[in-house]
Amino acid sequence: MIKFGPSGNGESFYAAGHKHTEEAGEYCKRLGLDCYEYSFGRGILLSEGKAELIGQAFKDAGVEMSVHAPYFINFANPDDEAAQKSYNYVLNSAKFLKLFGGRRVVFHPAAQGKLSRGQAVSLTCDRLKVLRDYIYLNGLDDLYFCPETMGKLAQVGTLEEVVDFCKIDKVFIPAIDFGHINAREGGSLKTVEDYKSRLQYMISELGYERVKHFHVHFSKIMYGGKGEIKHLTFADTVYGPEFGPLAIALKQLELEPYIVSESAGTQAEDALEMKRIYGNVDI
Repeated sequence: MIKFGPSGNGESFYAAGHKHTEEAGEYCKRLGLDCYEYSFGRGILLSEGKAELIGQAFKDAGVEMSVHAPYFINFANPDDEAAQKSYNYVLNSAKFLKLFGGRRVVFHPAAQGKLSRGQAVSLTCDRLKVLRDYIYLNGLDDLYFCPETMGKLAQVGTLEEVVDFCKIDKVFIPAIDFGHINAREGGSLKTVEDYKSRLQYMISELGYERVKHFHVHFSKIMYGGKGEIKHLTFADTVYGPEFGPLAIALKQLELEPYIVSESAGTQAEDALEMKRIYGNVDI
């Protein structure tokens, strides 16, 4: 079943008088949303007990949780000690995800740094094979680990790179940030076919069952010559992408992803708008 929800708590959550993330599950449920992504972007800053309380509140509301691992992750860092920290960021995020009762960990794969593109991608691939081994050793292979497409040219994470990373093992499924792809490619996503060609590529490389419930981040994003600049809201009329053509492509291909809005402050409202648009698609 397709799901829609916000990344974190937007402006309206706090404007309504809410203060704690335990309240976000019921808040999403009342809006008619189905999922919620908790960000560990700046690090894991809560206790296990707090995570269990949050997880129970979301379970009671019937809203599924995912997590975004810390932004510090860089599997192309040549330093092995730094790579070990990246492994730990992902694994610790997964352990907290289990306390939340969720199944999906999203993570940024790498930054190119001073390496050539080929070196950075190859090193990232090797490190993700090690991460796979850690996942199994820690009994976390009942979860999905989602390398994300990235919006800056200097970051590792094109659609093709992410798909190749997911070929390493079934624990990896793609996190496709369509705003990032659009920003990286200078506004490439406009038509149903623009989306459909990317989705069909994923299916051809990974198989329909692996792709059916893939992870999605969606927002409009300002971009320039180096790619992504900043996240916007659906109110923006200058930058894309638009969700409507993606909704049509998803229905035509019978895909049912987990869709997270990463709009800047209006993520719950824009998630609800995506759900409305999708519900109105008639193919």
